[in-house]
Parts: sequence; structure tokens; C-alpha cells
Amino acid sequence: MADRRPRGYQPDWHPRPATQELLAEVEMILGRYAAQMPLTIRQIWYAAVADGALAKQERSYKRLVELLAMARRSGRISWLAIRDDTDQPAEPRTFDGPDGFRRAVADAVHGYRLDRQAGQEARLEVWCEPAGLVPQLAAVTDPWGVPVYAGAVFTGLAGKRAAARRAATGGHGAVRIMVISDWDPGREHLFASLAEDIKAFAALDAPDVRMEFEHLAVTEQQIAELRLPTAPVRTGERRPFPGGATTQAEAIPPDALATLVREAISRSCDTEVLAAVLAREDDERHALLEELARFLRDA
Repeated sequence: MADRRPRGYQPDWHPRPATQELLAEVEMILGRYAAQMPLTIRQIWYAAVADGALAKQERSYKRLVELLAMARRSGRISWLAIRDDTDQPAEPRTFDGPDGFRRAVADAVHGYRLDRQAGQEARLEVWCEPAGLVPQLAAVTDPWGVPVYAGAVFTGLAGKRAAARRAATGGHGAVRIMVISDWDPGREHLFASLAEDIKAFAALDAPDVRMEFEHLAVTEQQIAELRLPTAPVRTGERRPFPGGATTQAEAIPPDALATLVREAISRSCDTEVLAAVLAREDDERHALLEELARFLRDA
């Protein structure tokens, strides 16, 4: 039997009244969290569940997936509004000619920046279990120069060793890894395993650096304060777990998650040290722009 699902653009899409109501809800959610876009589909789903527009059931999630696909195909929702991690391109860098290359060089100079964590006592990293949240979180952490890595407690062996190697080259007294992951029975075991493995690598790669770990989200307190939707612990689960139900990281509203990360970084950042780095960065950028202008005049 031929697959009858829509293909390509669907400008003539006319959703039924019930679908139009759900689409209006989605558009309201996207407007509410415009500052945090792109959102993941699961973030939109949790927001709709919190609003009472959808039941917390897997079939309602699948319905939302289909709706968002058609809404983008039809042009009702921007392609840039939703994060899609299924495509991981590796494209060669090209230019449209010498002028295009010159523009790229000028853009690079305008984007010149130093390590904004230089001089801080502790170097910060944010590790996030849902990969789809990385761009959203990076927009929050960027002013401080704090990197965001996908994987969190599920990071592979190479990622753990890389963390220890970064600690060895940063020149900081400590490295603090702030983890965002789901609240479930596997969390504590995997979080402990993550910390133990990285510390074991760092004992040789960065013996003078103190490795610190903070489970930033999800916590039981956040579940209560934010009234996050939960799901029962899986039947047959034998691992110790202090909670009575599970919650996914993407259940945290995007603006609340941004505030959580922003406040955590602010608590650890020496603002005077950062201000000095930013001033030097600005001076060096202007010097580079003047140097580039002279080079282009003489070329």
C-alpha cells in the first residue's frame, strides 16, 4: 500500500475546527516563549498539557507531531520556531567570490571575542540531556562564555575524558558542571557515575583542578514549585528513587529554565573580572577592524 502522508509544501491545508483550536494554542505557546525559540516539540507538548489543551498521553503527543508537521508545510508556523535534531549536516564552507570572502573576514572580526571565563575561579559548563535544548540554553549562557554540551548523564566515554582534558587547559582552580536531566530512577545512578568517571580522568589529566557537579534540574522542589506534569515510575523499577513520580527536563517551561540557568551562572560569576575581559575584548576588536581596513585599502 502506498504511503499517503503529505509530501512537500501544503499551502492548501484546511484544518478541521478541532485542529484549528489546537493550532491556535500552539501559536499562543510560541508567542509566550518567543524569547526562547526555537522550542522542541516536547516543550510545546508539555506547555499545551499544562494549559489543559492536551492530555498527557502519548497519542496526544503524536497528534501534536502531525499537527506541527502540517503547520510548517502549510506556512502557518515558521520553520525556525521548532528545533529539529534529526538533521546533522556537514557542509563545506564556500564563498561567492572574493567580495564574499572579504565580507566573511569582516564578519569574523566583528565577532571577535575572548574567553569570557578567563580569570574566574571556577570554569562553568552546562550539560543537558535533551539535545534539542542546546541552542536555547546556549542563547542564555553566551554572554558569560559558558559552553553547553548535549548528553548530560548519558554522555559517552569520549565526552567524559574530554571534560577532564578541558579542565587541564583552562587555568582555573575548579570546573563546575551543571547538569540538566530528567527526574527518574536512573538519574541518581547515572549522575553519580558521570561525576565519578570524570573525576577519575581528571585525577591524571588535571590533578590540581577541583571538579564539581551540580544537578541543576529537574529536582523535586522544581516539580512542586512549577507544578510540572509527572508520570508514574515504571513498573518493576528496582533502583532506589526518592521521588514518587518521574518528570522530563523538557517539562520545565522554557522561560523558567532560562531563568534557572541564568541565576546559576550569575551566582558563580565575578562580574568585575568579566567586565575587564569584555573591555579588553572590545578594545582588541576595534584594533582588528582598523587593521583590516588598512589591509583592504592597501590590497
